[in-house]
Amino acid sequence: MLSCENLMLSVPGRVLCRSVTFALEPGQLWAVLGRNGSGKTTLVNALAGLRADARGAVNLNGDPLSSIANRQRAREIGVLLQLEDTDFWGSVLEYVLLGRFPHARSWFGWRREDETSARAALEAVDLAPLAQRGFATLSGGERQRARIAQVLAQEPRCFLLDEPLQHLDLGHQVRTLDLFQRLAREEGRAVVMVLHDALWPARFCTDALLIYDDGNTLAGPAREALTRVNLERVYGCALAELTQGEGRYFIPNV
Repeated sequence: MLSCENLMLSVPGRVLCRSVTFALEPGQLWAVLGRNGSGKTTLVNALAGLRADARGAVNLNGDPLSSIANRQRAREIGVLLQLEDTDFWGSVLEYVLLGRFPHARSWFGWRREDETSARAALEAVDLAPLAQRGFATLSGGERQRARIAQVLAQEPRCFLLDEPLQHLDLGHQVRTLDLFQRLAREEGRAVVMVLHDALWPARFCTDALLIYDDGNTLAGPAREALTRVNLERVYGCALAELTQGEGRYFIPNV
């Protein structure tokens, strides 16, 4: 579905990632882990086609991503960036409906199926009761859930999510992770998710990409990549591994 080969990402004076190669397939949920400034956001932008200076190949369904028209690309790839929206003055429902633009047949209003998709997305993130509220009145966590609902309403085959758990309380973190795990398992969607810490990936993700401070990376199945040794190298601190049922969790060992 979405793949990159020998991808190199840099900022002035520093190489962030070198020779990143992996393939995102239907049904997979990838975690991208690394310290602040390691290149996680830059990688998401490159996979979304938002980094013209990225070196290497990014392909969608076997074709160079750069060769695919923006509208078709938006039907295949949904992107959640870290940027926060602060100047939208419509309702929550109207905000989520913006995710339907790749499917719009005209510029003269939404179809019934567009509103159905938007309302289903709001239901999925537990925001349906706030559909008519002004988006600008939402709390930080509610706004983040509305942003997730917008990309859900887009109905892409592939999700690129940059820190989707930011601002969310613990309960909504679990619900969000469970939601995307189910989309991958039951609907064959493909998901890349930048996560801020090591607590959740081994419990919810099928695969992982670790970005080290020296620009090297490790990509592979979660069971092999997400070990205490590997994660301690990523984060530069001691970790303890806990197991609960089929889940594995890593927490700071302090």
